Amino acid sequence: MASTGAKILMVIAPEQFRDEELNHPREVFNGAGAQVTVASTRTGVANGKLGYKENVSKTLDDVAGENFDAVVVVGGGGSHQYLYNNKRLHDILRRHHGAGKVVAAICVSGGVLANAGLLTGVDATVWKSDETMKAYTDNKVHFVDKPVVRAGKIVTANGPSAARDFGRTILEALSGK
Repeated sequence: MASTGAKILMVIAPEQFRDEELNHPREVFNGAGAQVTVASTRTGVANGKLGYKENVSKTLDDVAGENFDAVVVVGGGGSHQYLYNNKRLHDILRRHHGAGKVVAAICVSGGVLANAGLLTGVDATVWKSDETMKAYTDNKVHFVDKPVVRAGKIVTANGPSAARDFGRTILEALSGK
């Protein structure tokens, strides 16, 4: 499961991202020697739903031309407002997926992958809500009611309690296991 040197981009909303969906996978990645970059729609302090504050130094525009081994979209209520229909993020995700890199999303952010067109006909999970299920239905996603689902280089998880397993599954996808 080692991914020493893997470059991983984690994308968060500037407000109301889910704290443990950022921190728990990041702990897993750091423990495996990965280089983690956190980006958002703006720089400065991003506020997690549970009070965690992340100092974000890169925007999606800043990282748009960079290459990563994995792009991970963190969930939380802010994802609906800031990430769901963010064309720059969709472009980053599509480019990396097209290059055979890992793309992943947890909680409501599975809808970001769906809206980017990456989950059509793919088995995936998500935090079940009216909005996420609409995104999955509209984009013909095969919803699987499990904590973590991996479909090749695409990894989805259904929420905070799955965050560590989500991180480990991303590392497995990176290693080709």
